[in-house]
Order: sequence, then structure tokens, then C-alpha cells
Amino acid sequence: MPRKIRVLVGKPGLDGHDRGAKVVAAALRDAGMEVIYTGLHQTPEQIVEAAVQEDVDVVALSVLSGAHMTLFPEVQRLMEAAGVGDKLLTGGGIIPAEDMQTLLERGVGRLFGPGSSTVDIVVYIREWYAERHGADALPPLPPPPPRGEPVVGSGEMPAPASPRPDRHHVRVATAPAPATKRKAAGGRPAKKSVRAAARPAKRKAAKQAAPKRAAKRGPAKQAAPKRAAKRGPAKKTAPKRAAKRRGR
Repeated sequence: MPRKIRVLVGKPGLDGHDRGAKVVAAALRDAGMEVIYTGLHQTPEQIVEAAVQEDVDVVALSVLSGAHMTLFPEVQRLMEAAGVGDKLLTGGGIIPAEDMQTLLERGVGRLFGPGSSTVDIVVYIREWYAERHGADALPPLPPPPPRGEPVVGSGEMPAPASPRPDRHHVRVATAPAPATKRKAAGGRPAKKSVRAAARPAKRKAAKQAAPKRAAKRGPAKQAAPKRAAKRGPAKKTAPKRAAKRRGR
């Protein structure tokens, strides 16, 4: 039985964007290939070492930093030094067409720029593998996904498997209602909190206790007249002062 094509997807240099590399890796995996992704910020030495350890057939580099004229030749040199120079070195990124042609003349495989279809990448790798190992060694493509599921890298959106549900049948998550108004499972009202339930009872007890407190206190004390009697009549100092002033 033919074995799967093994592909190493690498991100060399200081490039920190790997969304395109992950999309390509997913497309290759859906095409029946075994994909190993090295992650971000890998050196050429790390990528080649991983390619040797994983025994891959293809090394695909994603370069968006503009250093493709340095990284691709360096990876190619290290692959030849490690004895895996016969493997396919391909990749893509933001690479001008003239640079792609220059790298192709130096022995690098076909490169893919922005807007390239993942189907073209899959076809190119399969054609290279069949040319090198023979058509009998080429593994068959997996069956297409069922209708209604998206095809990675196809660039087309398939028709939905079922009609779009009506908006009234869609459950919309909303913020929970207050505890006093929220209903529990089964339609029964939720229990009120202990404080909320005790407030009416406290108010009722306070109203009933008010007359008793007033009875215990008794009639209000009339202290004002007693205090006035103790003080006696007010002193008439005003005439004496007036007489003194006249004598002066």
C-alpha cells in the first residue's frame, strides 16, 4: 500500500504571521498528506534538523519577511549538507516573480505567491512525488467531504446541506433576569432570598410594636411649667439701669 506523502511546513526567520502556513498545512492534510508544522521563528538549522528526523519528502517554507533570497538558499545548502538534498524544497510568501525565477534556477522548487490556490499546491507536490517515485507509489486522494461541509482551499462555498433555519427557531443567549423575577426549571418561580422574604415580616412587627412602646412610655412629662416655677419671676433690671443712666 502506498504510504502518505510527508511534508514539513516551516516558518523561518523573524516572521510572526503563520495564518497562511496553517491554511496550507490544513489543505495538505485534507489531501491525504502527513504534515509536520515547526511553528514560528525557526532557524534554517532547526528546520533542516526536523526534516531529517521526521524523514519528510517535502520541505515547504512560508516567508513573509522579505528575506526569501537568504533563507531559501541557506535551507537548500543545509539540506544538501545533511544528505537530504534530493527532497523537494518549495514554499511561498510575498515573493516577487523575478525572485521566484532566480530561486527556481538555483534548484529551489516552484514557489507560490499571494492568491495562489491550495489545490495547485497539492497538485504540484503530488506530481513531483509521482515523477520521483513512480505513479504506483502515489497514494490516492481521500474522498471529498460530504455536501454541505466547506472544502479547505477550494475557494468555493458549497451549497448548504439543509435550508437555513428560521430566525425564530434560533436560540439567542441573553443576560439572566433578576433573582426575584427569574423562574426556575418547570415553570415554578425561583425562591426569594432570605433578606427579601424577611423584610415584610419585620415591617409588620414594627407597626404592631409601636402602640405598645407608646403605652409603656406614658404621657409626656410636663417639665416646662415646673422649670418656670423654680426660676421665679423674671428680674426687672431694665428700669434700674435706666435710672442709673439718668443720674449720670
